[in-house]
This record gives sequence, C-alpha cells and structure tokens, in this order.
Amino acid sequence: MKKILFSLFVITGAFTISCNSNSSSTPDGPKAADQQNDKKFDSTNMQKDADFAVFAADGGMAEVSLGKLAESNGSSKEVKDLAAMLVMDHEKANVELKAIAASNNITLPAGVSDKHKQKYDELSAKKGADFDKAYLDAMEDGHKATIEQFQKEADKGNNATLKQWAIEKLPTLQHHLEAIQSYKAKMK
Repeated sequence: MKKILFSLFVITGAFTISCNSNSSSTPDGPKAADQQNDKKFDSTNMQKDADFAVFAADGGMAEVSLGKLAESNGSSKEVKDLAAMLVMDHEKANVELKAIAASNNITLPAGVSDKHKQKYDELSAKKGADFDKAYLDAMEDGHKATIEQFQKEADKGNNATLKQWAIEKLPTLQHHLEAIQSYKAKMK
C-alpha cells in the first residue's frame, strides 16, 4: 500500500511540474500571443499573418464556448441547432489553425480575450428568448468582423498556407452569417 501511495505521489508531482512548466511558456490570451509573435517576427512579412492567426484563434475559441453556452441556455431549437453547427465548424477550424501555426512557429493564445470573456459572462446571465436574441446579435456582429479579417488575409496574406486557409474558410463563415440572419428574421 505504501508503494502505491508513494508511486501516486511521484506521478502526481511529475504531472504537476510538467503542467506548470508548460503553462508558463503558453500565453493565456491574444495579447500575450501577440507579444511573443512580435518578438519572433519583428518587422517581417509574417507579422501580419501572425496577427491574423491570433485573431482567428481568439474568435474560434470564443465561437466554441459561446456555442456550447447557447446549446444549454438557448430556448429555440433553431438557436440550439445553429450553435451546434458553429461549435462543430469552429472546433474543426481551430484544429486546422493550430497545425498551421505550429508549422509556421506562430504562437496562438491558450484562452480567449477579455472582450470575449466579457461577452460570455454577459450572455451566461441571460436565459430563454432574451438569450436567443442576444446570442444571435453577438454572432452576427462577430461573423461580420471575422469575415472582414478573413477577406483581408485572403487578399493580402503573405503566408501561402494561412492565406489558403482563410480562402477556404470564407464560404463557411458566410454561410454562418446567412444562417444567423435568417434565424434573426424568423424570430421577429
């Protein structure tokens, strides 16, 4: 019994040290990731691509967390279905972006920005029809801003892989926006 407890103690200690050492090198949010990328890419053409990747990662993580919130707090089937679609599509895009970033030495945030945390807190306080309306408004605003940034990367990106990824994601983002606007029109 003492050997088992000792083994658990050693494993737990090693795991804790490993997690602590990893978390100190991983940025918490977009500001920290931007700072690390600024040091890596200084004034190179990759800086704008790295900024785009951080923006996309922040937005993608926010979409997933807000979508999961909508699946539980939403009142209409349409909002819950929309949220499920957004979660699925953005989780897939997040995985793809992480791989692209890793292969290009771009640091991505480990957590969402304060702006997105605030929006999550605001929405989590709402329920029912109030939640549905606020969620759809937030998704519409977010997707409009996201489409604008993805279009800029598609048009002017320097990194061929990120540029192609942005081009490939634009139709999905535009489909999301159309679905959001359609649901908003039905709710009026």
